[in-house]
Amino acid sequence: MLHPVVVGVDGSPESLAAAEWAAAEAASSGLPLRLVHAWEGVPYPSSPYPSSSAADPAAGQDGAGRSLREAEEHLTTRFPGTRPTGELIQGPPVPTLLKAAEEAETLVLGSRGLSGAAGYLAGSVASDVVAHAARPVVLVRPAPHPGTTADPPSGTTSPGRVVLGIDLAHPCDEVIRFAFEAARRRGTPLYVLHAYGLPLAYSIAAVQIPLSQDLLATERGDDLAAVLRPWREKYPDVPVTADAVMDRAADRLVKAASGAALLVLGRQERTSRLGARLGHVAHSVIAHAACPVAVVPHG
Repeated sequence: MLHPVVVGVDGSPESLAAAEWAAAEAASSGLPLRLVHAWEGVPYPSSPYPSSSAADPAAGQDGAGRSLREAEEHLTTRFPGTRPTGELIQGPPVPTLLKAAEEAETLVLGSRGLSGAAGYLAGSVASDVVAHAARPVVLVRPAPHPGTTADPPSGTTSPGRVVLGIDLAHPCDEVIRFAFEAARRRGTPLYVLHAYGLPLAYSIAAVQIPLSQDLLATERGDDLAAVLRPWREKYPDVPVTADAVMDRAADRLVKAASGAALLVLGRQERTSRLGARLGHVAHSVIAHAACPVAVVPHG
């Protein structure tokens, strides 16, 4: 059974950009495409405008259904041959999308970065879903308005490279495989980046032994090459460039993602007293990267 690419829609420009990206992804991977609209029958708190759905739940349901149909019609026009299925589900968006993700190959959501909230999927809902989803989640930003100086549109797949941010302390197979598969399907190069800080022991040694930083750089580069070696052999047609650099991981990843088709990050499935949450690197990258960001959970 083929698991579908699932996209959450809510009528916002962000979710429409996500739907376009998901349609292109489904077509390139030969997977079904499923659109999901979670409808609660009450206005969403993020909306600054009054809604008739509180007084008339039927009107809210009709509006949600209309948004879903418009998204389906847009995709069939934009991507001839696409046959998306749409489902209007009554319930809170976060648990609805998390349940949909369980049956998905990938879940796709719209995003302005975590500071935006144009639609209910663009702000806190997207953040909560990414933090808890059992399957990979891709966040897609919409095309900029004409005349702006923003980065190129990311609503559909592009010929740019795939970027993988890797943590050598947790070089998980699921994350690496996702990035290699994404590059293979697109026929584009894969750029692998490991950014690290200077451990305290090396910081002290650097004062006494000037070559300590160079030794650490060589060590990290060798470790990265060792992790990637079996994957290079498994995907010989994917051109791979890899760098291990001493820098802030989030800043370096955002720079590396400029003009990229996709940036892939891992999310370790662990919880704190406050519940599941995103790490600070993923949080910052999602907020600032202009290209689509895939967050892949791993043990």
